[in-house]
Amino acid sequence: MAKNVLVVIADGSEEIEAVCIIDVLRRAEASVTVASVGDIQVTASRGVRLVGDCLISECLDTTFDLIALPGGMPGAENLRDSKELTQMLKKQHDEGRLYAAICASPAVILKHHDLIGSRRATCYPSFTDSLDNKESINSRVVVDGQCITSKGPGTAIEFSLKLVEQLFGKDKAAEIANDMVVQ
Repeated sequence: MAKNVLVVIADGSEEIEAVCIIDVLRRAEASVTVASVGDIQVTASRGVRLVGDCLISECLDTTFDLIALPGGMPGAENLRDSKELTQMLKKQHDEGRLYAAICASPAVILKHHDLIGSRRATCYPSFTDSLDNKESINSRVVVDGQCITSKGPGTAIEFSLKLVEQLFGKDKAAEIANDMVVQ
């Protein structure tokens, strides 16, 4: 069964994380929608231009199995300030569906909107002080219930494979990792 995934980008998003998430999930045959906050084309944190499939406002009535957020600054702040994305993330949380964030986004977005609480989580090292539960801050990827978090650009493939595992199971994640020569 196809899984419906939303990856949200904004000016200042971390391009390695965004593209890695999109690429790995598409390799797993997830139906990935890339929605932009602001303009359809964004300039990522290192100057790479990314183009969304649509604007976030066009996704409000769609149910997603997973919403995934790249980090990067000021990308995470731009995502945090999107009323549409906030509404979607809170609904995702309340309905028990998966949501994920990497780098600055666990602290800047999920923590800010009370979507982590006392869950175990990790994020980019300079943001870990803002997390309530410090138990897993040194982990590369953390899954706690429906919330998946990761540290940063260097963990993007591992994070993305964990998203595949959460959606499709360990065998599919191992298959994709093998095909990508990760293992």
